[in-house]
This record gives sequence, C-alpha cells and structure tokens, in this order.
Amino acid sequence: MRSALVRIVAAAVLIWVLGFALWVVLLPERGDDGIRTDGIVVMTGGPGRVDRGVDLLRAGRAKRLLVSGVARTVRPHELALTVDAPPSLFQCCVDLGREAVDTRSNADETAKWVKRRGYRSIRLVTSAWHMPRARLELSARLDDDVLIVSDAVPGERPPAAMSREYTKYVLRLLAVWLGIV
Repeated sequence: MRSALVRIVAAAVLIWVLGFALWVVLLPERGDDGIRTDGIVVMTGGPGRVDRGVDLLRAGRAKRLLVSGVARTVRPHELALTVDAPPSLFQCCVDLGREAVDTRSNADETAKWVKRRGYRSIRLVTSAWHMPRARLELSARLDDDVLIVSDAVPGERPPAAMSREYTKYVLRLLAVWLGIV
C-alpha cells in the first residue's frame, strides 16, 4: 500500500514539474501591433502594463481602454502623468475600473465592461506569466464569440513566484472545468 502511494505522489510531482516546464516554455509574447480590436483591457499589477495599453490606444488599435484594478484613490489625470499621456486621452477614451482586487474580479469587471459596450473583440494586456490565468478567467466569463487577443508584457519573476502562478493556473483550470467560476 505504501509503495503504491509513493508511486502516485511521485507521478503527481512528475506531472506537475513537466506541466510547469511546458507552461514556462509556452508563455505568450507581445501581441501583434497591427491587430485592431474594439477595446483594450489592462489588468494592473505589474510594470509596463498600463504603458503598453496606452501606447496601443494612441496608435489607434482600439476605441477605448479599460484599466482594471485601479486603486480608488488614483485619479485619471494622475495616471495619465505616470504614463506620459495627455489627460485628454484619459478623458475621452480610458475607463478606470476600481472594483477588481484580484484576477477573478479583474475578469468580472472586464466582462461587464465588454458586455455593456457590446464589444466583440478585446486585446488583453498583462504580464506574460499572468496571461494564461487572466485569459482563462476572462474566457470563462465572456461569450464564446468575443475574440480575446493576448498581448503579454515581458517581465522577470523569481522561480518560486512562477511556480505559485502555475499552481494557481492549474487549480483555476480544474475549477473552470468543474464549472466553479
């Protein structure tokens, strides 16, 4: 009995390690700048994300930008200054989502925004290591006919942080498969 348990645990660890290695190798890269979508969504939490979203908006790659997970104390003109954008761009075309506190609530906030605006395509901007889980959460909340274009912002993460993110991804993938959204 103990031998069988050891084999099961060893197999589970091997599957996790191989899955993690494959997950790291397959992390997405920056999106194609030529693709135009109805909206751009930036999930806050890492460097370069908001800058990338604003750059895409300035380049005319979408009609509007949602920055999801913005602190309640941040004002649009303050955020515009941090990314060296004119406040007028934020007044006309940027929505600040203030309800999200984690990836799942980012997806909830984004799905409401997409549905309210009637968008059929969005560009999702987040860190490369965060993209698989962010996309999974968002896909679970949007209609199947909404196109999600991944646009990953490169960034370094320590191996321990990467393994935690992979574990979160696997657990959420299982939850989504089981219908626990």
